[in-house]
Order: sequence, then structure tokens, then C-alpha cells
Amino acid sequence: MNRVYLETERLRLRFLTEDDAENLYRLDLDPAVTRYTHGGLPTPREHVETSVIPRLLAYYDRGDHFGFYAAEEKETDRFIGWFHFRPCAAVPEEIELGYRLRQDAWGRGYATEGSMALVNRGFEELGVPVVVAVAMPENRASIHVMEKIGMTFERAYRLEEEGVDVVKYRLERADWGYV
Repeated sequence: MNRVYLETERLRLRFLTEDDAENLYRLDLDPAVTRYTHGGLPTPREHVETSVIPRLLAYYDRGDHFGFYAAEEKETDRFIGWFHFRPCAAVPEEIELGYRLRQDAWGRGYATEGSMALVNRGFEELGVPVVVAVAMPENRASIHVMEKIGMTFERAYRLEEEGVDVVKYRLERADWGYV
């Protein structure tokens, strides 16, 4: 299997491997990175190795081009985080976009660049009908990325099982164009 899934001007999105356990563990050690996903709490190393990595790698077994991808700077080969592009659990025909980047990669346009590349591949090559993304309302940086790639607000609701409020943004294939 080719490890490189997609390249942009500055990024390489590649398939995750078991060797990425350390990268994922270190990413989640930063409370600023996990502020909107885990309440700022780190993910224990054992959980990354025994649960997170196997769950993320299982996406590749499906062979449908959806899943989680390590993001690396092309210039340095440095791991800067990950992106996901996967069917939503609640509405599988909607493809969910997500990302988590190291704090030192914030504000450099990487989330927008990687997101646009994945959305473009989804619409242009995979025939995806709609892409959605969810964030906590106070996560203005993530919402800004969604808006920058052309997504529009759909609704606000509460994730009862997690006890958090979120906003959902969407982009229809018919509305796609390089923003």
C-alpha cells in the first residue's frame, strides 16, 4: 500500500502506521490541542497504543479512501498532526472532515490547506455528495477554517453523550469550487 495519500504545496497526508503511536501521544499531551476535544486532558499512552491506533488503522481495511491521515510538512518531514475524512456515524452519506494539529503549526494555513485538498479529492475523485464538520462554538479557529473552505453553518445542537454544545457546518458537492 502506498503510504502517501495526498500531497499539497506544503503538506504530505499519509496513512497512519503503528509507528505513529508516539506522534499521536505527544500531540495529545498539549492541553491547548485537546482543549476542545478532551477538555485539555492528555490521552494516556497505553490507550493510544491499544485502542486509538487500532481503531484508526481499521479504516484502511475498508479500502474506500476514508479514514485518518498523518500530516507532515513536506520540507521537513515533521509530523504536525492529523486529518480525518470519514463517513459520519449518524449519517454515513455525509463525510466528516476533522483535524488536530500541533500548536506550533497553528496560524500557518495548514488546516485550511489540508482540508481543501481532502474536500477536493472527495468531491472531484470520490463523488462525495456532502462534507460536514463539527466544532464547539468557542473554537473560533476551527470554525474559521470551515468557513474559509466554503462551508456554511447548518445547526447548533448538544452532544448529550459528551455533554457539550457543538455547531455543524456543511458543504454540498454542487456548491464546491476552489474558494
